[in-house]
Amino acid sequence: MPAALRYARSVGTPTSAEVTRKVLRQGTHRSQSLYYTLKHVRRLAPVMGITRVANVTGLDTVGIPVVMICRPNSRSVAVSQGKGIDLASARASGLMEAAELYHAETITLPLHLATYEELRYQHNVVEVDELPWASNSRFHPNLRLLWCEGRDLLNGENVFVPYEMVHTNYTTPLPDGHGCFTATSNGLASGNAIIEAVSHGICEVIERDATTLWKCRQEERFDKNRLDLASLDDVLCQEVVQKLERSGLSVAAWDITSDVKIATFACFIVPREDSKIWHFSVAAGYGCHPAREVALLRALTEAAQARLTVISGLRDDFRAEAYEQLLNPDVVRTVRNRISASAPTRRFNDVPTCDGDTLEDDVEWELECIRKAGIRRVVVVDLTKPEFGLPVVRVIVPGLEQIIGPAFPPGRRARAVIQGSA
Repeated sequence: MPAALRYARSVGTPTSAEVTRKVLRQGTHRSQSLYYTLKHVRRLAPVMGITRVANVTGLDTVGIPVVMICRPNSRSVAVSQGKGIDLASARASGLMEAAELYHAETITLPLHLATYEELRYQHNVVEVDELPWASNSRFHPNLRLLWCEGRDLLNGENVFVPYEMVHTNYTTPLPDGHGCFTATSNGLASGNAIIEAVSHGICEVIERDATTLWKCRQEERFDKNRLDLASLDDVLCQEVVQKLERSGLSVAAWDITSDVKIATFACFIVPREDSKIWHFSVAAGYGCHPAREVALLRALTEAAQARLTVISGLRDDFRAEAYEQLLNPDVVRTVRNRISASAPTRRFNDVPTCDGDTLEDDVEWELECIRKAGIRRVVVVDLTKPEFGLPVVRVIVPGLEQIIGPAFPPGRRARAVIQGSA
């Protein structure tokens, strides 16, 4: 039995008795309609502390739907965002993101307080050397920290992972052993079915890894694999590109697919010329999905969402210097000139793609791609609350990169790129 189907059945969700066929294929691949998703999540919104769903599309001139979801008593970020090809898609995207964070803030799974040395003789434990460590990490084999159990889809076994990499409750005081590994929302995903959430989570982890490897190539990254937007054969992607260009923006996309070989794109949008009235920033978006048209659409719409993030100032985790850099006229001109100087060399149909009939097909293909790239584990921690009936998971793939920065040093794969060996 394929690993994806075996996992879905082992969880025992209502949709796991047989394969999960795709009901929605417009702009994304889902097992239920948007109407079903919105109805289900809206019913849970008050319990999760959601007080407002705001349509902020009109704050920009582009017209690509973007919403903000407010959770004032959040234990991580108080505002989530959603984007899509229409307002219903954007609302579903934002509500599901808020739901993911709520589930990861209020985990009720059994936890083990133990050192790595104590745990590894009794249970399977993730290879900690392959995890993304925090800068100045406190970790050592005899440090007591919290662990929780997940399921390794590649090896078909349960395995313990650091709780720090699973939860998003960042209120203080933090639990024992924190400060060892990166604490982000990477790999946190929800869906209408457990396998849908797993696929989403895997794609996010692969996207972050590919993005980091691409950024590690510094300026030379812009000279290779720029996508020829004239070669697009997907109507929705064409419409979004046209909408951005009609708004006076230069649009550029790059195929940043890594050795994992699951379609991943980076998209940059920047004002075509300086304006004495409007002062807009450079915006970037990234997307990953087995189906290349979905991956590109995610990157394009995320770039539009990123513009509105700056315009609205809605993110409570953005510092003032981040806005200053994005709005710096010199940065805008540099990116604009870089786009003008590079030529498209990559045709859309040359990017790898997979369009399975079921979500299990997608996950099996994702797992096979990961296995061929030399990655040994794909761990899924099920965060679903039975009383909610909304599947939420955290996916951890040891060996793949997080988004690196001052708090998140590069791992093995990123160091290889920086040193010029990959």
